[in-house]
Parts: sequence; C-alpha cells; structure tokens
Amino acid sequence: MLGIGILIPVFPLLITHGSEFRVTPLDWSQAESFIFAGWLLAVFPILQFFCTPILGQLSDKYGRRKLLILSISGTAVSYLLFAYGILTRNIELLFFSRMLDGASGGNISIAQAVIGDVSAAKDRAKNFGLVGVSIGLGFVLGPFIGGKLSDPALFIAFNAATPFWFAGALSFVNLMLVYSYLPETSSLKSTLKIDYNKPLHNIFKSFMIPNLRKIIPALFLYNAGFTFFTTFWGIILLNQFDFTQGMVGNYFAYLGLMIIFAQGGVVRRLSGKVTDYKVLYFSFALTAVCLFAYYLIPNHAAHIWIYCIPPFLAIATALSKAFSSALIARTTDPSVLGEAMGVNSSTNALAQAIPSLLAGYVAAHQARLTVLLGALLVILAGIYFARNYRECDTFIENTKVKK
Repeated sequence: MLGIGILIPVFPLLITHGSEFRVTPLDWSQAESFIFAGWLLAVFPILQFFCTPILGQLSDKYGRRKLLILSISGTAVSYLLFAYGILTRNIELLFFSRMLDGASGGNISIAQAVIGDVSAAKDRAKNFGLVGVSIGLGFVLGPFIGGKLSDPALFIAFNAATPFWFAGALSFVNLMLVYSYLPETSSLKSTLKIDYNKPLHNIFKSFMIPNLRKIIPALFLYNAGFTFFTTFWGIILLNQFDFTQGMVGNYFAYLGLMIIFAQGGVVRRLSGKVTDYKVLYFSFALTAVCLFAYYLIPNHAAHIWIYCIPPFLAIATALSKAFSSALIARTTDPSVLGEAMGVNSSTNALAQAIPSLLAGYVAAHQARLTVLLGALLVILAGIYFARNYRECDTFIENTKVKK
C-alpha cells in the first residue's frame, strides 16, 4: 500500500506540460497527455480485477507462501521497471510495469487468507483490524514519501523515479521477510479446477445473490464517482492551484489521516447505534456535497479552501466503506457471505478501472469535469440506494421474525 500511495503525487509530473519529468512526447497536446494518463492509470485496476480472484484460487491450490513470494516478486520488479521507464521516457515499459503490478498486486486477499489461517476465532477481528491499520498507514505515508523523494528542491539527486527505486527496494525487503520467516499457513490444498472466468462470474453474481443487486450497483456507482475524483485531482492541484509535488503528497497524506481518525472515531461511535442503511444515505449525500464543493472552488484560490473539505470527505468515505460492508454482512445469507464479499471486491476493482480509463477523455475537455462527473455518479448512487434500502429493511425484519 505504501508503494501504491507513492504514485499519487508523482503521476501528475509525468504528463504535465512544462514539468522536467514529463514522459509524453513534446508534440503531444495536453489533451493527448491526459488520455495517456487515463490509460496508464486504468491498466492497474483492470489487471487487478482479472487476477485477484485467480491468485486467491491458486493460493488455495498451491499454498499461500508460494503465491505471496511470486506476487511480491512481481510487485518489486514492476516498481524498478517503472522507475527505469521514467528515466528513459519509455511509454511501453511504463505500461508493462503497471500491468505487471496490477497482475501481482491482488495479493492483499492472499495476505488476508493468511491472517484467517493463523488467527484463533477470538482474535480474528482484531487481527483483520491490524491489516486495515497497515493499509491506512500505507496510504498516509505513501503520498508523503512520494512527494518528498521526487522533489529535487529537497535533495538535488531526487527525481520522479526516486520514489519507485525506494518502493522496489521495500518490496524486496518484504519478499525476503516472507521467504525467511513466513511458513505455509494452509494445510488444506484445494483440488478444484482453477476458474479463470471467476472475475466475470463475480459480476454476474452481483445481480443474482438476493439483496446484493439492491446494494452492489449503488456501491459501484459510489466507488466509480470517487475514482473519477481521485484520478485527476492531483493533476488539478498541480495545474490549477499551483501545488508542488510535495504539496500534493502532503494533501493526500492529510486526507488519509482524516480517514483514519474518522474510522477510529466517528465509525466506532456510530457502529451498533445507528442503522447501517441510514448512515449510508447520509454518507453518500455528504460525499456528493464535498465533491461539488471541490468543483466550485475557483482556480488559484487560497489553499485553505482545499484543506477545509478533507475532514468532511474523510467522514463520508469512512462511513460509506464501513457501513456498506456491514449492510452486506447483515442482509446476506451466512452461507454465501464470503462469496458476497468477493463479489463486492470484484465490482470495486471494476469501479476503479472504468473511471480511470474514461477520466482521461473527460479531462481532455476540461480536467475539473472529472470532479463534477464524480459528484453526479455519487448522487446517482444515493438515489439508487434510497429507492432500494426499504426492501433491504423489510428483508432484515423478516429475518428477525424467522429467528
């Protein structure tokens, strides 16, 4: 997650006209560079969408340790190739490295399976909570480190490739730790044939499992809207608000910290006290308001306006993530809960892939339109959810009566 976060402040430097680290050809227009950026950002979640379920099946069949070693190796190599691609301005190599990282980067599900293998029932929730904390810290520290390591003003030898040399080195340390200290945690090996169409099957199941079809489409629209915002927001900060790459890193680190505080404070206080679907109705609306506010801030406005919104946006996103999972768990038959969570993960990956790809074409007309489109999609998510949550509530009440 640290490596993923490092990309956020560096990426705008690669396609912004006038940047000393620009990798796109000099005869490309800014619109062409934005379209390139959309494709380069999209290949990671696209490959992750297709490969994550397959990696999970392979880990069941051949063991967690082997697949972690293989996938972390792919991540380490991908960072080094990306760094070299930046220095040589090799667009094909940049694409290949992001595809390799996407194919191998779905190993968080394997790591979670390891936690499930080694945790006693009483410790399972606590240990999965530690995974969430580590993911959050990676998202906070990644943009901050990426912004600093890419800033020549901080140290003359730093450039846009430096954060990726660093991320590659960290991945190799990670690989050595897994190789040296992690035993195989799964004693049961699956004999089932690998289903290479499972990612597509997961999408179809989102419309087949009872009540998921009332929730998953709304979450897809919500995540797609938020991805439209995050994809080009760093570029907008650089081009329209006079941020440096270090300031972009600071902004996303600040947003990540706010999300962590919201998870530990607001979410914990509301959990069990307010009905989950009512929280989602509020959090969807608050997210849309925050994105509209960002769309309306004038170019080159005082930076204080940029930093006023993240506390509210963090509360909205933290509530949406936590209570959507709670709603799925509460309204899904326990016998298919694991499958339902897998379906949710697959649609979430798709909700990152499609907007990343389309955002480049939208930004080619006007970069800030990506934020407006994100807000509109979140509103659609809220409308869809508001029309269906009463039926979910009826399902819950019927379940209580049966019990």
